[in-house]
Amino acid sequence: MKIFFFVTSLCCCFSTSTGFTSLSMPPPTTSRAYSSSASTHSPFAYTSRLNAVKIDGYDNAFEIIDECAVSGKPCHELYDAVRFIDKNALKIYLNDEEKAVLWDNAHGSWKLQLATGGGKFTAFKPVPIFAFAMIDDVFFGNGVGLNEDTIVLSLLGPHIFNTKRRQMVITIDDLFLFSSKSTHLIPGFIRNGMGIGKRPEDFDKRPPAFTFIGASDDALIARGGSGGIAIWTRLSTDIRPASYGSSHYENIT
Repeated sequence: MKIFFFVTSLCCCFSTSTGFTSLSMPPPTTSRAYSSSASTHSPFAYTSRLNAVKIDGYDNAFEIIDECAVSGKPCHELYDAVRFIDKNALKIYLNDEEKAVLWDNAHGSWKLQLATGGGKFTAFKPVPIFAFAMIDDVFFGNGVGLNEDTIVLSLLGPHIFNTKRRQMVITIDDLFLFSSKSTHLIPGFIRNGMGIGKRPEDFDKRPPAFTFIGASDDALIARGGSGGIAIWTRLSTDIRPASYGSSHYENIT
C-alpha cells in the first residue's frame, strides 16, 4: 500500500499553477517565425507549426532548453533560459491563435526529464524514474513505469484548455495498472483524495492544472500548482497503448 501511495503521488505531481518570478530584460525586437516542416518525433502524426514571435534571445534560450530536455542533464544556464521564455510569453504568443498553436505543439507523448520541485527552487534536477505525460485531443494522461514499453501505473482523464491563460485543467477518470483499467480496485477514500471522477467545479479550491510556458519539436515546459517547473522531451513512440491498453483506448477515442 505504501508503494501504491508513492507511485500515485508521483503521477499527481506538478498539478496546479501559480505565479512565476519575472526577469528584467531589455526591450526586445521582434521577427515572426513560422515553421511547417514535419517532425520525426511524432506518435500523433505531429507536424511542427511553431507560430511565435521570436524576440531577441528566444533562439538562444530554446537551444539551451532543447539540449537539456533531450539529454536529461541540466546546465547552469537552464533556469535563466526558462525564466526568459516565461517572462516574455505575452510577447512570444501575442494572441489566441498563436497560443492555440502552442497547445497543438503540446500534443503527443512526453518523458519527464527535469523539474525544480517547487516555486521556491531555482535549480532543475533530473527526474530519477521514467515518468510520462500524454496529451491528445480529448485526454491528458500521466504515469510512471520502467520504460516507455512497461508502464506500471497511469492516470487518464479529459482535459480543458484555457487558450487565453495557456492553461490545461486536468481531470482524472481512471487509473490503470500495467495498462489494465483498475479504477474499481481503489478504495473510495483514495479515489476521493486523488480527485478521480471530479470535474473542475467539484474542487473546493482551484482544480489541478498546468500552465504552458513554451514548446518546441523536442521540449515542453510547463508550471504546476506549487510553482515548480517541469521539462519534458518528446518520445518517439505513442505511449498510450503501453499505458492504457490498445483495445481500451480505441474504444474511448
